[in-house]
Amino acid sequence: MSTFYFKNFLLLAAFVSIFSNCQRDQNAETVVAPDTFPITQPIVMDTVFARAFVADIQSMQYVEIRAQVKGFLEKIHVDEGQEVRAGQLLFTLSDKIFREELRQAQAALNSAMAEVKVAEVETANTRTLVEKNIVGKPELNIAEAKIEALQAQVEQARAALSAAKLNLSFTEVRAPFAGMLNREPLKMGSLVNEGDLLTTISSNRDVFVYFNVSEKEYFELQKRKDNGWKKNLELQLANGERHPYQGTVETAETAVDKNTGNIAFRARFSNPGHVLKHGASGKILIFDKLKNALVIPQKSTFDVQDKTYVFVLNAENKVERRAIVPKLRLGHLYVIESGLTTNDRVMYEGIQKVREGDKIESKLIPMQQIVPSLATQ
Repeated sequence: MSTFYFKNFLLLAAFVSIFSNCQRDQNAETVVAPDTFPITQPIVMDTVFARAFVADIQSMQYVEIRAQVKGFLEKIHVDEGQEVRAGQLLFTLSDKIFREELRQAQAALNSAMAEVKVAEVETANTRTLVEKNIVGKPELNIAEAKIEALQAQVEQARAALSAAKLNLSFTEVRAPFAGMLNREPLKMGSLVNEGDLLTTISSNRDVFVYFNVSEKEYFELQKRKDNGWKKNLELQLANGERHPYQGTVETAETAVDKNTGNIAFRARFSNPGHVLKHGASGKILIFDKLKNALVIPQKSTFDVQDKTYVFVLNAENKVERRAIVPKLRLGHLYVIESGLTTNDRVMYEGIQKVREGDKIESKLIPMQQIVPSLATQ
């Protein structure tokens, strides 16, 4: 038995030795020459940047067209999306009942006017009798009062006739102004109740664009020597393209919203091609000049909790983590408010592969090479 265990012991020792050698070989293969990491240096430049504000686009005129009387929708004279002129006939409702009411109102007015004439003749006869002392003056007063009552009935009949004419006119629904029609939810033959929506119409030759500016940005804009920013607004559409026409600020609220801390503005944009639609969204762009801006690639930064950092190389080519304060973002660049100078060497790529304190090989890549457009600065 002792010989058996001795042989097994030798085999186990040999296996451990072989395994250890394999591990050493494997570890030796993972040790590679240090990488060369690209670095860059911040650069100072003059540039123009855009302040962007979420915008809500609305038609200058946007009206719901609703039925004012009840009836069947007899005819639709226009189609959805059609451009119409002011006063153009859009819908026709059944009018038989309203024509009958108009005839009755006219007849009632004629009857009331006839009664007034009869009463006037009777009053004239009574006045003659009073002058001849055949009847007393109270009889004349009663006759005159009867005329006044009948004249009031005439006015009432005239009002009923006007109402009948108005109701009849409501059976023809016309465009209140020139514009574009939207969806028509009811189809021909539908029973329309008073107040039912027939369509909406909007005038989009010019549009209102509403946007909110924070109190801080408002004061920054007010520091500018002129109010040119109010006259040269750009509108970025939802697809990222720019509206071909510039806008102008027309009005602003006089108070800061306590809930949001914003001030609401309204701008007007020309829209001759009717590209901008009511209810669309976009961004208002206000351009501003920025002088002596210190910029680095956004790619060089990383965030830890609520702070932004970069890796810089010290004199010994060791990696150091440094907190920075970005002022704003320009495309793929950050404008730095504090934390860096033009003499600092900042890691451009590979920040995920190193740790603070690592000594690395580096290769300087000028910012002009990273961002070719800076070469002209």
